[in-house]
Amino acid sequence: MDVISLGNEEFEGRNNAYLLDGETTTLVDTGIATARTRTQLRESLAERGYGFSGIDSIVLTHFHPDHAGLAGEIQAASGATVYAHVDDAPLIERDEGALAELDDRRRTLFEQWGMPDAEREELLAFLDSHEGIAGEPARVTRIEDGDGIEVGDLVLETVHTPGHAAGLCCFEFSEGREAFVGDAILPVYTPNVGGADVRVEAPLERYLDSLRTLVARDYERVWPGHRDVIEEPTERARFIVDHHRERTERVLSVLSEGPANAWAVSAALFGDLEGIHVMHGPGEAFAHLDHLERNGVVERDGREYVLVDDPDLEALIPPA
Repeated sequence: MDVISLGNEEFEGRNNAYLLDGETTTLVDTGIATARTRTQLRESLAERGYGFSGIDSIVLTHFHPDHAGLAGEIQAASGATVYAHVDDAPLIERDEGALAELDDRRRTLFEQWGMPDAEREELLAFLDSHEGIAGEPARVTRIEDGDGIEVGDLVLETVHTPGHAAGLCCFEFSEGREAFVGDAILPVYTPNVGGADVRVEAPLERYLDSLRTLVARDYERVWPGHRDVIEEPTERARFIVDHHRERTERVLSVLSEGPANAWAVSAALFGDLEGIHVMHGPGEAFAHLDHLERNGVVERDGREYVLVDDPDLEALIPPA
């Protein structure tokens, strides 16, 4: 396996694509569809004796452009089979109905979160101007939890870990001791929940369940979608669970001062935001507020959330 590090100035930077060569040649994730990243990937593959036309299969951890953006272009050049979870496949295929539903859901939630008009219009313009980074549509072979993907003499077992994205999957190998994990866990920062994929219902609850799945799997090491290999993934997953408990405590502290909407809570948590983070910040705040509402700790009055109970935080978000 070769790790190919790719630039990504549009979002978080340092994306990883993983090249598995042997009887067949496979990429796990592809990077974003920008000229710079396309050139980086072409040059990195050429150094290893490959071009886009030599890729037999592409395994995508999730639909976000910085992971799936070049899949359609590579498939057009090679005829590669593209694998992705059934929940994310329509967006990777650039299905018009799925894209329209995503846009409608965003607009509805941006208003519900209390995002001011100017910031909302600026964000929507930003998203429209960056549509091209999703790249060409790909024909997707749909997979689900537990499916095995044969890539030469290796079998990748699909482990569905939704939260950051509805269809985010990890892929086990080495007899279940290692995995490609996309953005399920990351080594430096914590994956966004709530804003990164507004299609996910009960986003924090689902993400915490996914983190517990990773703890139960107890991998020896995992290969994330950004930055360096994670050598102690179980401890990292537990850390992120604890991080969300601490963030919930901060959200409760904001609400103790009086009713607030997701935008106001986001401002207290993160301060001023720009670019894609104008969506990620209040989305994360919403994920926590939604979790509190589902557990009877807050009630929603229009756009604002009102604190109605003093919870046991460890009962609300138990350690993993």
